[in-house]
Amino acid sequence: MKVLLLLGFSVEAKGPGLLFVLPSIDSLTKVDLRTVTFDVAAQEILTRDSVTVSVDAVVYFRMFNPIISVTNVANARYATQLLAATTLRTKTLQEILSDRENIAHLMQTRLDEGTDPWGLKVERVEIKDVRLPVSMQRSMAAEAEATRIIARAGVIAAEGEQKGSRSLKEAADIISQSPTALHLRYLQTLTHISAEKNSTIVFPIPSELFKLMRK
Repeated sequence: MKVLLLLGFSVEAKGPGLLFVLPSIDSLTKVDLRTVTFDVAAQEILTRDSVTVSVDAVVYFRMFNPIISVTNVANARYATQLLAATTLRTKTLQEILSDRENIAHLMQTRLDEGTDPWGLKVERVEIKDVRLPVSMQRSMAAEAEATRIIARAGVIAAEGEQKGSRSLKEAADIISQSPTALHLRYLQTLTHISAEKNSTIVFPIPSELFKLMRK
C-alpha cells in the first residue's frame, strides 16, 4: 500500500499498480498492511512495588488505516514499543510472575486503545521472559526454603500429636478395663503432688481406694 501526499497533505492511499508522482510536489510513502511483530527489547523495568526486573515481550500488530498512520505519528513501531514498556510499569512483581496471560491480555487492550489514533491494530501480546536480579533470586530461594522447612516442621508436630493422642487413648482404654490400675494411677498422682512443697492442695480420695487398701 502507498500513501500519496500532496504538498504535505494526505490525498489518498493507493494499492498495487502504477502511480504518477510529481517531483517536488508529491511524496510517496510505502506501508505494509500485513501483521508484523516486534520484540520489546529486554529492558530494566521498575514495577509498581519498586522492584527492577528485565522483561521480554512480543507484540503483533497491523496497520488498518495507512493514511492516519503516516500522518499522525512519525514512527509507529517505535511509539508502540515505548507504550508497551510504560504499560508494564503499572504492574507489581507478583502480578508479572504469576499471571502473565492476564497481563499480556491487558497489555494488548491498552496498546490497542493507545495505538488506535495511529491507525494501528494490536492483535496479540506475549510475555516471553521475566528475569529477576541475582540478589532477589537468592532471596526468593531462601524464603522458599524457609517456608518448606516450616511446613515440614508443622507436619512433624502434627504427626507427633497424633501419635501422642493414640497412646493416651490406648492408656485410657487399659485403665478403664482395670479399676485397680486406675486407683494406682490415682496414688501416683498424689505422690507427685506431695513432692511440691510450695503449695497446699485439697484432693478428695475416693471411697473405692480405701476399700482397695483394706483388701
